Amino acid sequence: MSMSLKLMNKYCYAFICLSALFTFSVLAADDKSANPLKVHGFIAQGIIDVDGSNFVNDDGELSTELTEIGLNTSYQLSDDFRFAAQAVYLNGGNRYNEGLRVDYFLIDWNAYSSEQWQANLFVGRFKSPHWLYSSTRDIPFERPSIILPQGLYFDGFRDIAVGGDGAAFKLTYNNDELGEFDFNFSRGKSPIKSEDAEVILSKISQGDIEHKLDSQVSVYWRPVFSQWRFGLTLLDSEFNYTSVSSEYYVDGEFQFQNYTINAIYEGEQWEFTSEFLQTRFLTEGFYTALFHQDNLGQGGYFQARYKIDQKLTVIGRYEEFYADKDDKKGHKLEERSNGIVPSYFGFQNDAMLGFSYKFSNNLQINAEHHWMKGAARLNPIVLPNPQVNKEHWKVWAIQLMYWF
Repeated sequence: MSMSLKLMNKYCYAFICLSALFTFSVLAADDKSANPLKVHGFIAQGIIDVDGSNFVNDDGELSTELTEIGLNTSYQLSDDFRFAAQAVYLNGGNRYNEGLRVDYFLIDWNAYSSEQWQANLFVGRFKSPHWLYSSTRDIPFERPSIILPQGLYFDGFRDIAVGGDGAAFKLTYNNDELGEFDFNFSRGKSPIKSEDAEVILSKISQGDIEHKLDSQVSVYWRPVFSQWRFGLTLLDSEFNYTSVSSEYYVDGEFQFQNYTINAIYEGEQWEFTSEFLQTRFLTEGFYTALFHQDNLGQGGYFQARYKIDQKLTVIGRYEEFYADKDDKKGHKLEERSNGIVPSYFGFQNDAMLGFSYKFSNNLQINAEHHWMKGAARLNPIVLPNPQVNKEHWKVWAIQLMYWF
């Protein structure tokens, strides 16, 4: 298929999705009564340019692969039960697999409610509530920036991290003296397409990768009358790789264990956010039958946003991530690969400046510039590409978004 035909198909598909969103928008606007059915949607399109890496594409050309189209709905079945779902079309180049996906499809049961307690159970394809931007990363106008901190919100794991198939539980407790507490627990797994395996592993992988199980827990606390909120999250996730006889890789197992602490301050004009991560990445097999690697990585960021007025907000962020906390400069990584993988694939740092401007209640533009150092969070992470990816690289992006 020629490039022009692919581009035509892309925009025809986007036009069909936009037409459907407009139709649903009109239908939703026609009935402003207390309708148990709620329908919302969004479309975001932008341009992105990357100099020095394959973050979006391999040729380094200006790209329109910054497309997000989504439709979500909820239906109040009764006082205690609610149905909710969201489907999206994404095109982000090398960041993740292009196409349609269902982010969530669940039943929400309001199991218990009182003056101080609130308990909810979510069954189906639930939406992750654990990290600060877990529940909003799928909505472009709810994110603080077009590109989230990659050390924690790695785009290659986007579909796995948004949610999973299983169940999630949320318990909220309010106390006039102690403040507000949120406890979240989830257990499930995410389906992984063969295209997702190519994005994460490499284009030469021919086997199947399976998400065995994912268990997460998080606790948040907001003191009484405070604009601060503090959180702790834990994650344990396992994957299996089943190879085919004709490929380079062998059967393998991967395990991720993440521990994060975070804090957010939400003032009238200022917002400060910080998250710190320690991650364990255990690999058994995959490269060879006897291969074993157990790394502890670390990362974190500090972010500040300032609301100049009701329309204009500026943002700044600095982030550092190290794939191995005992090899922060990546020298051991380069030695183990006999010089094939440069040392800068062991870390990735990012300094970012940007802004968002709200033209109206449902039309907004975001723009940002990133100065990057290192390549530890570039796809495919298993088979790095030093021919394309440099130690120092830059990204700028502009995205216009509409929602209803």
